[in-house]
Amino acid sequence: MKTINTYKFFRKNALVRVDFNVPLKDGKVTDDTRIRAAIPTIEKILKDGGAVVLMSHFGRPNGQELQYSLKPVAEHLAKLIKRPVQFSADCVGKHAADMAAKLQQGEVMLLENLRFYDMEKAGSDSFARDLARLGDVYVNDAFGTAHRAHASTAIIAKYFPYDKIFGYLMQAEINSIEKIFKSGKSPITAIVGGAKVSSKIGILSNLLDKVDNLIIGGGMAFTFEKAKGNPTGNSLVEDDKVELAKSLLEEAKEKGVNIYLPIDAIEADAFSDDANTNTTITITDGWMGLDIGPKTIALFEEVIAESKTILWNGPMGVFEMDKFANGTIAIAKMLAEATKNGAFTVVGGGDSVAAVNKFNLAKEMSHVSTGGGAMLEYLEGKTLPGVQAIQG
Repeated sequence: MKTINTYKFFRKNALVRVDFNVPLKDGKVTDDTRIRAAIPTIEKILKDGGAVVLMSHFGRPNGQELQYSLKPVAEHLAKLIKRPVQFSADCVGKHAADMAAKLQQGEVMLLENLRFYDMEKAGSDSFARDLARLGDVYVNDAFGTAHRAHASTAIIAKYFPYDKIFGYLMQAEINSIEKIFKSGKSPITAIVGGAKVSSKIGILSNLLDKVDNLIIGGGMAFTFEKAKGNPTGNSLVEDDKVELAKSLLEEAKEKGVNIYLPIDAIEADAFSDDANTNTTITITDGWMGLDIGPKTIALFEEVIAESKTILWNGPMGVFEMDKFANGTIAIAKMLAEATKNGAFTVVGGGDSVAAVNKFNLAKEMSHVSTGGGAMLEYLEGKTLPGVQAIQG
């Protein structure tokens, strides 16, 4: 399969699917992380002597609503790459086609919001064909939408049977998961947190065939505690998932996977930053566990320090409240230290990524995923349409 490193873009229009679905306020980009993530791919194409036609969705517009225009993003990108970015007021049709046809080597243009057309989300073949006419080679660098079979992420690739590749960001996302699932050095440890077992069933089941250690924290841990017959007070418990938790614990034992659950917790008498709190081994009746405790942090640190490959998906507590952020901060720092000591670390899933960004530790990890839903489905072992379209 051709890669972005081996492909020659000289005198070619590269049609690049990016994820520029970024926050805007008063017409200005307030977080350009996703835009910056696409720059290495853009620069490679330009360095080769190609031209770049960028396409992205933005928000959830109902038709062609101007507040969802990508024009402010084009202006922001121009500042980042220090060159003009032409903006097409449409993503298909004569205007877009004429602009793309006139692009010269080293020039960049951004198409208007793909979701101004319902055909994008519907996976329309005709819409994909119209987009395909704007480029000579298709580059998918939008991992965040790889789990959607949309026209610009999956359908379009068939119009480039010999000229379809992943961008640097997409390739890094795929490589990071492959490293955990197929070629990671042992011991391999997965840290899974978050509120509910129900949202992580597929991930937990899939990981049991891939890892040596499975650390479970966050609200979901209390469903496992109840499965073990331990008191959970008013903590979040999914009663309809207790039997499932039991079966996962049994399956882990059969497969020789070490499961680590919290051995103490920070409990509170209310779901509030102003609540009264205690550190406890057993949750008090009427109270709820909202973070892992110091003994748990020490236990998890031992496991992480000995691991060579580490995946983290989901916080250890209600990290949005300062009172219950300590466990999540501790895990982030442990991963940063493990990375420094040579471990390969991957952080994926919206809340985990938000946590490492909040604590300014993202750069200390081997890889921080840009795709929330896509990452979760990939960890479940599902085939992502946007990935399959390039690999198939």
